[in-house]
Amino acid sequence: MARSPLLHPAAKPLLFAACLLPCVWLFYAAAANQLGANPAEALIRSTGDWTLRLLCLTLAVTPLRVLANQPALARFRRMLGLTTFFYALLHFLAYAWLDMGFDAAQIARDIPKRPFALVGFLALLLMLPLAATSFNRAIRALGAARWQALHRAVYAIAVLAILHFFWMRAGKHDFAEVAVYAAIVAALLGWRALRLRRLRQPAPARAAAR
Repeated sequence: MARSPLLHPAAKPLLFAACLLPCVWLFYAAAANQLGANPAEALIRSTGDWTLRLLCLTLAVTPLRVLANQPALARFRRMLGLTTFFYALLHFLAYAWLDMGFDAAQIARDIPKRPFALVGFLALLLMLPLAATSFNRAIRALGAARWQALHRAVYAIAVLAILHFFWMRAGKHDFAEVAVYAAIVAALLGWRALRLRRLRQPAPARAAAR
């Protein structure tokens, strides 16, 4: 049987490089003054967009692995999750620097005052323990069951991210993109809910449902 290309030693570095390409482009475009009339807004928006895209890609790993019968896909999930956190952190830092001038007191006043900022910040806070425990030693220390329970917070993060995006676009009454991302997240979370329900059914019921 031919070895899956997903198991090739170069697969992870290639995916990692592809994930970093948007970041490299944004830094280059900022340095070359190619981000349009409002480069600060472009940086904040672009890092947020890529956070959401990578979050959707991370959530898609398990359904793709199961539906396509490609267990090797699981080896990319942790890296995609960490890359999502990296872009979320860049998104927050761009806001903190370009909008707030790294004024901690002003940031602390601004976040609770604006719903989209509050839910976005909550999503970032929820990402912190997930990123901090995304290595094998943490899995051994926590135990597999507790580690998995902790990392289910990604579902709440996905909902908060959609809410953040919705409130961001509400001022401009532009919900087309929000609807697309909301549909993707709903499909990915809905698939998990249906699969969990099926797995909890007795074996005869599962066989009849096929």
